[in-house]
Amino acid sequence: MSNVTVDYQIAEGIESAPEESIIVTAVNAVADILALDKPLEITVRVVGDKEAAQLNHQFREKDYPTNVLSFPFESPVELPVQLLGDLVICQSVVEREAKEQHKSSIAHWTHMVIHGTLHLLGYDHIQEEDAVEMEALEQKVMASLDYPDPYEITSNTEQTL
Repeated sequence: MSNVTVDYQIAEGIESAPEESIIVTAVNAVADILALDKPLEITVRVVGDKEAAQLNHQFREKDYPTNVLSFPFESPVELPVQLLGDLVICQSVVEREAKEQHKSSIAHWTHMVIHGTLHLLGYDHIQEEDAVEMEALEQKVMASLDYPDPYEITSNTEQTL
C-alpha cells in the first residue's frame, strides 16, 4: 500500500457520502498503479450543489455544479511539501450521474476520486491522446479494485466528465 494521507471532509448538510475507507482505497490504488514512492497528502471534500457551483464558477467560469474539481497544490521550490492538492466532489451530481449511467454509486464515487487524483498528478483529457492515456489509467485502477470499466457505455448512458 502506498504512503498516502487523505484528509476526508464532508460539508455540512451532506447526508450521504462514501465511507472514508472507500476514498482512501481509491487514492492509494492510483498511487500503487503509478508506483509513486514518495509520501503524498490529498484533501477530498464532499460538497453540495451550491458550493460546487460557486467553485466551478470561480475557477472555471461555468455556472453549474460539476462532479469533481481538482485543485493541485503548487509549492515553492524551496518548500518541499507532500501536499498533492484538493478534490471537491459534488454529492448530488455524482449520485445523479451514477443513476443515469446505470452504475453503482460506490463505483462512480471511486471513479471520481481516481479521475480527480489523476488530475492532481498532472493528467488531463483536453487533447485526444491525453484523454486516451488518462482513461486507460482510470480503467486500470478501477479494474485493480474489481470495479467495472467506468467508460463502458450501457443503455441510456452518456459520459460527462
